[in-house]
Amino acid sequence: MGDSEITYQNKDVMSKILAENFKDKSLKVYGLDLPKIKGILPTNLPEIHVNEMKLDNLFLLEDDSIAIIDYESSVKWENNLKYVNYIVRVLRRYKKEERAKQIRMIVIYTADVEEAEEEFSAGCLTLKLEQAFLSRLDSDGIRNRIEQKVRNKETLSDEELMEFIILPLTYKGREAKQEAVKDAVELAKQIGDREEQTFLLSGILVFADKIIDSETAKYIREVMRMTQVAELFLEEGRAEGRAKGREEGRAEARAEAKREKEKIILNLFRMGDGIDRIAKVTDTSIEQIKQVIAGKQQ
Repeated sequence: MGDSEITYQNKDVMSKILAENFKDKSLKVYGLDLPKIKGILPTNLPEIHVNEMKLDNLFLLEDDSIAIIDYESSVKWENNLKYVNYIVRVLRRYKKEERAKQIRMIVIYTADVEEAEEEFSAGCLTLKLEQAFLSRLDSDGIRNRIEQKVRNKETLSDEELMEFIILPLTYKGREAKQEAVKDAVELAKQIGDREEQTFLLSGILVFADKIIDSETAKYIREVMRMTQVAELFLEEGRAEGRAKGREEGRAEARAEAKREKEKIILNLFRMGDGIDRIAKVTDTSIEQIKQVIAGKQQ
């Protein structure tokens, strides 16, 4: 696991954001011929010990089967024991429900792996894996196609949204993945639809949490916070505009949004972020940031 892996609690919060957006999405873009996603199931399964890894994703599919999804950047014999453990815990959680009778163990390999055995046999037990190899995806082609649509302010299809989320894992090597995460975040910031932007940022944070460093994770959360703050005050402005008159309501909303942005700038500054970094996160000019900091220090 990476040194910045999302805490169980925060990952569940992100999963709640993803739940509605994942409905009816297909995993076919990853090379998996499965029913569409019906919903996200909680991953805080019973009997998690200190030395155990938490599974990456748990989906309910349209045929009411449960899909356990794990992401791997290498092939290890021990991984099979981990998968069996996941399956046992899922069975325990859903033992009284009909859907626990059909469980799919899906392994999505990052671009670092090109092939792996799809079955693990221990005599009395045979584990059959459903696999996807992201090395088979055209990373640069996907990225360029999505960038073009974002620049043209075109709506991304469901398939392209799913490609976008998984894109960083389609590059080989940890460093290349880290850079791809940052690039994807910057691209997501250009999307005008706030709900879609939040979905993509949440997806990147959850799907790539094993390879995101703490600084990048903090950056993504701040971008999401800025997006949510802007949308919140925009809606408040609409409400106030209806009550007080359109222009007056908008002016008050803008003033409140400005005050909230200044709070975020000061919080980042107190946490030790440099001015260049703060400017990037908040989409604010360096001169304005200096003025906010100087005003507070006076």
